Amino acid sequence: MKRLWRLVVALVPAIVAGFAFAGDYPDRPITFVVPFAAGGATDVLARQFAERMSRGHQSIIVDNVPGAGGTIGAAKVAKSKPDGYTFLIGHVGYMAAAVGLYKELPYDPVKDFDAVARFPDTPLVLICNRDKPYTSDIGDLVKYARDHPGTLTIANAGIGSSGHLVAALVASRLKLQVTHVPYKGNAPAYTDIMGGRVDCLFDQSNTAMPQVKSGKVRGVVTTAIQRLPQMPQIPTLAESQLPGFEAATWYGIFAPKGTPPEAIHWMFERFQDAMKDETFTKKLVDAGYVLVPPADQRPEALAAYTHQQVELWKKVIADAGIPRQ
Repeated sequence: MKRLWRLVVALVPAIVAGFAFAGDYPDRPITFVVPFAAGGATDVLARQFAERMSRGHQSIIVDNVPGAGGTIGAAKVAKSKPDGYTFLIGHVGYMAAAVGLYKELPYDPVKDFDAVARFPDTPLVLICNRDKPYTSDIGDLVKYARDHPGTLTIANAGIGSSGHLVAALVASRLKLQVTHVPYKGNAPAYTDIMGGRVDCLFDQSNTAMPQVKSGKVRGVVTTAIQRLPQMPQIPTLAESQLPGFEAATWYGIFAPKGTPPEAIHWMFERFQDAMKDETFTKKLVDAGYVLVPPADQRPEALAAYTHQQVELWKKVIADAGIPRQ
């Protein structure tokens, strides 16, 4: 009886804490950690969702923790207290590709996080110089690359960036030899594309769209499964060269492993509120994002997708011979 009594006494605080959590959460501001500097694509998307998801509820603030391709911020969240007040805005780079890019990663994207919700995707657009004859369409570009192995130059925003990895994946699927040219961001890459010093660049649809509409560069093909409504004149790789092909920069909300299910459920409900707001989602679509199906937004779907993406990019990185950092 004494042992039973001691067990009951020991369990009471945990039981009470559980009820308190369920009833009072959240009782202070929640933090979204963005592992990139303020003003970038991930930061902008995170702030849009934080503002919309906060309406009528506890405030959600954004904390920028940049460095090492996003891995510093991701590691910080992985080691944070799993109390439902710290979440990571995940990105394909540090939640999938980083496993293949880094020799020592201070976290496991699959084992050290609980998935919460998947944000809209940003497919990529192949941006090319307007004046070169072989950049007029994807058929001409592929023919040129096959006839001149290693001559086609594809810029990227840095080794391991989304544009670099997608270019490597497409080249592998099409069996092309190309030359990757890394830059410190996409802005200088665009300058060299316009000047004819490099041929192409895979850029995210939301930042590529104004460049294409300016007429200074040519949008040749997209990695979306269907044509983008914002740029319907640009065909997809799936319809022209690689049936069924689809690739995108994807994002999602993740929590430190062991975060209470009530907190994850609360956060997912706020996310669903945002996605049911047609005014909010229209702004996202108009900006170049692609909404993923509701079933794919769910925590269990994001967890499975993250695992699949880790394995995909490990293989792409190994096959392309990209050196591990």
